[in-house]
Amino acid sequence: MTNTTAQPRNPLHGKTLEALVTELADFYGWEGLGERINIRCFTHDPSVSSSLKFLRKTPWARDKVESLYLFMLRDTRRAERGF
Repeated sequence: MTNTTAQPRNPLHGKTLEALVTELADFYGWEGLGERINIRCFTHDPSVSSSLKFLRKTPWARDKVESLYLFMLRDTRRAERGF
């Protein structure tokens, strides 16, 4: 038996940082992402690879990306239900 715990209700479980950045960039666009999280890797010549380099070394910025991702999920689910 393995000692891993399933996290079925955690939307971040199993998601890579690359997947988060890609989904956010697809949803908001780089300009919109830079407006919501004002960090240079999103506002000046943004790309997934340059963003990942910065985010992997900067825990506070990674936390902001994760928070925005969760907000995006809540917002899209709310819109789907018509609230």
